[in-house]
Amino acid sequence: MADRQMTLVEHLDELRRRILISAAAILICAGVAFWKIQLILSVLMLPPVDHLAFFSPAEAFIEYCKLAFFTGLFFASPVVLYQLWAFVSAGLREKERRTVLFALPFSITLFLGGAAFSFFFVMPFALRFLIDFAGPNVYPILSISEYLSFVIMLLVSFGIVFELPVAVMVLSKIGIVSPSFLSRNRKFAIVVIFISAAVITPTPDAFTQCLMAVPMIFLYELSIWISKLVYKKGDKR
Repeated sequence: MADRQMTLVEHLDELRRRILISAAAILICAGVAFWKIQLILSVLMLPPVDHLAFFSPAEAFIEYCKLAFFTGLFFASPVVLYQLWAFVSAGLREKERRTVLFALPFSITLFLGGAAFSFFFVMPFALRFLIDFAGPNVYPILSISEYLSFVIMLLVSFGIVFELPVAVMVLSKIGIVSPSFLSRNRKFAIVVIFISAAVITPTPDAFTQCLMAVPMIFLYELSIWISKLVYKKGDKR
């Protein structure tokens, strides 16, 4: 009983240590980001947006802090992911550990690819469409809080959506889903994709939703192909 209690204490101490290391990395990166916050904001202000407004004395400061935190979290993510992996891996079997290690580089690459796709392709088209839709007689005044919420939500959403092939790869590798199952349920998947795009996108317009749904359909088709490569034929699903 004493040994079991000691083991629990050691695990909690390790968890606390790894949380502190992750938090320190995020705070350091966030501090550097806050120092260069004007540069980061200017990068995120895509055409046709050339200026932002704030409507309360503290709004700009609060939004700068929020932007610095998310930027710090982004640049500190390698440290955070390593600390998470180091803590979780001790409780995994060898096969599970190999599967996670195999999928991790692809997961990071696809998340960054999804965020980049959103930033360079989706957001410029979405912003141009939404702003020009109002017509020449309506002048847009975009608040910094609404704009940053829109940008961060799209970046994170597309980053998560692009994880679909990795999720399918892991599930296929351990035999939970099969290529035939994915192909058989393609029609249902497309319906779910459009519903998900409507829920995830930060705006209610169909244009932005389609900009997310179309890549998701492509990723689903790619996932079927990946599933064919890694699925174990001995498993029956």
